[in-house]
Amino acid sequence: MIGPATMTRRSHHQLSPREARDLDVQINFLAGLTRRDPAYVEALQLLGDAYSRRGRFQETLRVAQQVARLRPEDPHVLFNLACSQALMGHFEATCDTLHRALDAGFRDFRRLARDPDLAAFRKHPLYRRLRQRVKTLRAQTA
Repeated sequence: MIGPATMTRRSHHQLSPREARDLDVQINFLAGLTRRDPAYVEALQLLGDAYSRRGRFQETLRVAQQVARLRPEDPHVLFNLACSQALMGHFEATCDTLHRALDAGFRDFRRLARDPDLAAFRKHPLYRRLRQRVKTLRAQTA
């Protein structure tokens, strides 16, 4: 598993030809593993991360949805699903999923406020409502 946050945050820099080729090899290997064992969460998380680093956000979202079906109450899995939804511009789904993550115990408010995958969502009016809830939760935990 990739740390407590599961899929690592996306790297949005330009890949060198070698990095792209290495990622493609990794994607092919992990895709094969997850075809044989669709419940292999750690391999799915690595696959989603590799898709994201490759800029293949539709596939990233598909994998994040699969992981969320396997671990529907995991707050970090839900956070990563929300990040994938935001990258695709699905802001209503992003907001709903972030609320589910908060319900499940997600409390990394700093990450929520700074994660680059959520940058466009933070400009959306739905984010203001979510921010109000975060303020309330932050006050309760202080």
